[in-house]
Amino acid sequence: MPPRSLAVVATSCIALTTTACAGWGGGGIGGGGPDSINVLMVNNPQMVDLQSLTAEHFTAETGISVNFTVLPENDVRDKISQEFSSQAGQYDVATLSNFEIPIYARAGWVAPLDDFTAQDEEFDFDDILEPMRTSLSDDGVAYGIPFYGESSFLMYRQDVLEAEGVTMPERPTWDEVAEIAARVDGAEPGMSGICLRGQPGWGQVIAPLTTVVNTYGGTWFEEDMTPRIDSPEFTEAVDFYVDLVREHGQNGAPASGFVECLNNLQQGNSAMWYDATSAAGSLEAPDSPVKDLIGYAPAPVKDTDSAGWLYAWSWAIQEASENQDDAWEFVSWASSAEYEELVGEELGWSRVPAGKRSSTYDNEAYLEEAGPFAEATRAAIESADPENPGVQPRPAIGVQFVGIPEFPDLGTQVSQDISAAIAGRMSVEEALERGQRVAEDISERYEERAQG
Repeated sequence: MPPRSLAVVATSCIALTTTACAGWGGGGIGGGGPDSINVLMVNNPQMVDLQSLTAEHFTAETGISVNFTVLPENDVRDKISQEFSSQAGQYDVATLSNFEIPIYARAGWVAPLDDFTAQDEEFDFDDILEPMRTSLSDDGVAYGIPFYGESSFLMYRQDVLEAEGVTMPERPTWDEVAEIAARVDGAEPGMSGICLRGQPGWGQVIAPLTTVVNTYGGTWFEEDMTPRIDSPEFTEAVDFYVDLVREHGQNGAPASGFVECLNNLQQGNSAMWYDATSAAGSLEAPDSPVKDLIGYAPAPVKDTDSAGWLYAWSWAIQEASENQDDAWEFVSWASSAEYEELVGEELGWSRVPAGKRSSTYDNEAYLEEAGPFAEATRAAIESADPENPGVQPRPAIGVQFVGIPEFPDLGTQVSQDISAAIAGRMSVEEALERGQRVAEDISERYEERAQG
């Protein structure tokens, strides 16, 4: 896609809402200058921790001052899109996900980082988990560095399953999960068998649902951009998901997202939950009512070896930045093993921005606090394959999304109809037929661009 067209599409489309990404914080730009960089970032707790540690540690060591602008997720995505598409150069560094970075790279909005990683031996780029490196690259060139990452897995009440005489398979299939959900449904008063997202949003219900579609053999688009939303495989996967959540899922499923399902599992209202690995930190927190009661199993599968998604909040350097060397110094520090040690020692190991480095999972201090879920998280991330998440070639990188600028709008529209199907207001077939028509329009535009 030509950069000019891509800029228009990306500005209007990119507004990810995913997993546990909402946070809090504040900040503002202080103006650049010699040995000064401007950083635009999301207000998640891990980023706010970074903001609090930067002056005392990074600036004191390097002499580079950092002016932060810290905004809520939707606001920061809009601002980043406007800033980077115009190449205004006001911000040197911004937080982007593995959805946007390959798109921005093809548009020429973010700087390639291979020279920086090759020359910075202390950073140890090879320590970054391979799926993260892959998902933040384009045509084999790195354009992003992960700050923290996640995949998805199945979380379940070990005590409830044991009381019902149920054993969770080491690598469960979705059919086995459905059988277990039926057996533990109502095991305790008000307890559903499973909690699954039903809330509209391409980062809400579409995220877990797309992993089910992948492992059922379906895909949003084939490699040549032929839409397949109404295919038998896609339909079977959505039928399964909708039936499971309607029959054995939580109350209020059409409005349930990450937060609602987290609350359900913590409060004993659901026996199982399939979602982001980042949820485990809350489930195992010292004040969690289900601490030490949760088991963790890989993302359920059907026709693929693995099914977990892949997501990373990451750093990218604007191509128009005049301070790229200083910007890299900051990115290198913020995503280093040294920074993880700093957070662990000063703020606590549960607040370490994990999920990106292999060495994190060899750190005894981290494992002592994150032991119940650390290995399951690493295994989930390492088994994710963003280039080949299903059974057929794809037009773009991505597990729980399709890495094209139009996907947020497409996914959001389809999610609204699938949520309606969960609520019983629409059939799955009707929902997918409507989605297919939207996808066909997108496919036609790509064909026209290819011919033009």
